[in-house]
Amino acid sequence: MRVIVVGGSGTIGSAVVAALSARDEVVVAGRKTGTIHVDLASPESIRSMFQSVGVFDAVVSAAGQAKFGTLDDLTDADYLFSFSNKLMGQANLVRIGRQFIADGGSFTLTSGVLGQEPIKGSASISMVNAGLEGFVRAAALELPRGIRVNVVSPPWVTETLIARKMDPSHGMPAARVAQAYLASVEGTMTGQTLDPRKLAGG
Repeated sequence: MRVIVVGGSGTIGSAVVAALSARDEVVVAGRKTGTIHVDLASPESIRSMFQSVGVFDAVVSAAGQAKFGTLDDLTDADYLFSFSNKLMGQANLVRIGRQFIADGGSFTLTSGVLGQEPIKGSASISMVNAGLEGFVRAAALELPRGIRVNVVSPPWVTETLIARKMDPSHGMPAARVAQAYLASVEGTMTGQTLDPRKLAGG
């Protein structure tokens, strides 16, 4: 298969690229790094990426930015940034990409644990994560040509917690998180939210 990995230079994305590269041709896309550049906040940039890549069988998105902050601190602009980037950016990978992807292809997006397990300060992030999961459930009902779409909801990632000087004991290594993305790309499910903790047996 030929797989586009958006955000393939990030912590999760690089683990996904490593896992896929053993058996598939991987095209790494990123805002500033990768084989090809794409700005998720720009539908025109997304369309240009797909046109440049040519034929492909799957898209994995391990990208998308969202703002963290209290209800008092988050501004309208912060919410709009989160919506335009992480939510609509990834939704547009599907909306635009379905015109280019091969028959029977798949899209795998990324939400996150804060969609179902919020913490103080996560209102903006929790909103877009839950929105992505709702989008995937609905979009799966309408995609043509056997095209599938799923979303992975990663827990806290060990490497990220270490980088932020936080307790890593509650995290999951990126390589294990990546297995959920492989399950989506190589499986037959669609419209699903995949929790790596459940796939890994807890």
